[in-house]
Amino acid sequence: MPSPNDPPKRKLLHRRSLQVEIYALGDGRWEVCAELTDVKTRDHEMVDGPRHAGTPIHDLRLRLVIDAEMNVLESGSNSVWVPYPGHCAEHGDAYAALTGLNLARGFRRELMQRLGGTLGCTHLTELAQVLPSAVIQGMVGETIHPRNFDESTTPPFPLDRCHALRRDREVVRLHYPRWYRQPHANKGIDNAAEQTGHP
Repeated sequence: MPSPNDPPKRKLLHRRSLQVEIYALGDGRWEVCAELTDVKTRDHEMVDGPRHAGTPIHDLRLRLVIDAEMNVLESGSNSVWVPYPGHCAEHGDAYAALTGLNLARGFRRELMQRLGGTLGCTHLTELAQVLPSAVIQGMVGETIHPRNFDESTTPPFPLDRCHALRRDREVVRLHYPRWYRQPHANKGIDNAAEQTGHP
């Protein structure tokens, strides 16, 4: 994003893009398609020869099928463009290991235990980390109906997981009054989401 103080010689060198799409399958299941791409604006020498400007260095994809409770029913990956062809995808399809996890309950912790470091691909694992919040956003109006939380005994999922939705903030007082806490009652819970069930 340019700013008024950008130098005149400012030049784009590299772009990383993340994209997450969610499709209703019409049978109580949803398909999650996520893609990470790295593209350079100049020719770049790789181990298998030059990659021309605009040709991806990485084009990595994850596909999940989830149910209404955000359980992962199917999962897999596809490495279309990689920096080390013939080697980067030697993990087989390690990302089938996401099957059985739940995107709203401990997903990131379990992801790192199963696929962190040398157990998987650095960039596919990074891509998988964005899925909980992206999918939750996509499911609002499908299986997540914020106004229904007034009757629920469980607090709305996003509360105490970001600055604006801390329970002693005005947003919660206005839009989730049942779950609002006076400011002094919120002490010590700033990091509660990390300790109790953050995805």
